[in-house]
Amino acid sequence: MFTTLKNAFKIKEIRKKLLFTFLMLVVIRLGSQLPVPGINTSFFANWFAQQTQAGDAFDFFNAFTGGSFLRMSILALNITPYITSSIIMQLMTIAIPKLEEMQRDGADGRKKIASITRYVTVALALIEASAMAIGFGRQGLLLAYNAFSVITVIVALTAGSAFLMWIGERITENGIGNGISIVLTINILSRVPQDIIQLFQQFVIGRSIAKGVVAAIIIIAVILLMVVLVIILNDGVRRIPVQYAKKVQGRKMVGGQTTNLPLKVNTAGVIPVIFASSLLQLPGIVCSFFNISGSGIWGHILMGMNSNYWCNPERPVYSIGLVVYIALVILFAYFYTSITFNPIEIAENMKKQGGFIPGIRPGKPTSEYLTKVLNHIVFIGAVGLTIVCVVPYFFNGIFGASVSFSGTSLIIIVSVVLETIKQIESQMLVRNYKGFLND
Repeated sequence: MFTTLKNAFKIKEIRKKLLFTFLMLVVIRLGSQLPVPGINTSFFANWFAQQTQAGDAFDFFNAFTGGSFLRMSILALNITPYITSSIIMQLMTIAIPKLEEMQRDGADGRKKIASITRYVTVALALIEASAMAIGFGRQGLLLAYNAFSVITVIVALTAGSAFLMWIGERITENGIGNGISIVLTINILSRVPQDIIQLFQQFVIGRSIAKGVVAAIIIIAVILLMVVLVIILNDGVRRIPVQYAKKVQGRKMVGGQTTNLPLKVNTAGVIPVIFASSLLQLPGIVCSFFNISGSGIWGHILMGMNSNYWCNPERPVYSIGLVVYIALVILFAYFYTSITFNPIEIAENMKKQGGFIPGIRPGKPTSEYLTKVLNHIVFIGAVGLTIVCVVPYFFNGIFGASVSFSGTSLIIIVSVVLETIKQIESQMLVRNYKGFLND
């Protein structure tokens, strides 16, 4: 990776893109420090610390915003409205034929969908900003709760989210990698050093030399093993051979080549984890916003959904929530894969182009074979995702090692870094080809 970056900086065109990306990230981090006008930041920090019913929902959201949510900066909403909007549009594309037709129209159709996504993002940001300004403002978040202060907060938060969306798109066009993914990654990375320091202060500093060394080795080993597992999940592919029959075009015989159909082990990416976490955390978040205190059976249910109580030997009954979480991750992995990968469509396209899988007849047998293979690899990917996400909960429950970056954050970081490095390498390769052709 470091060799790739070193070689990339030697190329003027790529160096400009890297510097532009870096400059945009600096702007984002500066914006994360600017508070919204009229906000009582100390009140919000105290409120944040008291939200026990919501589990790690607010920690998770705060990690995604790079700490902007806790500071209630102008970028407090960050790009979460855009992420939600993108997921909604992806699901709506499957449900609404007109949107599905747009997606099939090529570049023009994708531009229209991207434009709709932007409008949905602004609408979601406006709704979230209004809910925060009115709901928190009544509890003392605003220094002066009046119409002007509420409108100021709504405008600032909505504009901040739209500004980040614009920066993400500029990075995609003029920088390196997917801009939105890079913005999300830099937000998560900004919290990692603080979490690492917290772990070492908790388990290494102040202990005897032997215990400190062992604890440090275990911490580093667990993090490295999780990174390796994420890399394996990210790069794991099942390649299905596809043979294309020879056909006559004019006086020439064309076709007959052999290629392969790559099926990713982790087809759904991090989406199943986000869906499962959001579903479990939703009741606690709602109770926190409306100041509803859980008691009796409802209180025990909320604690079971709270990841802070999972894997706790003193309260093993609450680990049932972890079992539900694992089941939801696997369920959403199959669900999301089923709506984003269509074996019937793939089989029909292969048949029209004269392609077939050796030993499998074209048409329905091919789609059934692809479905069977996909079901196996999706399960493997879901199990791998579950392991990566459960490990932090295990160490938090057993040893009290609480950190803001979770398995979800690690998956996002590793995936985006690998994808960005691959894009840099591909641009360097294209440049070498151009230089070869010019010579």
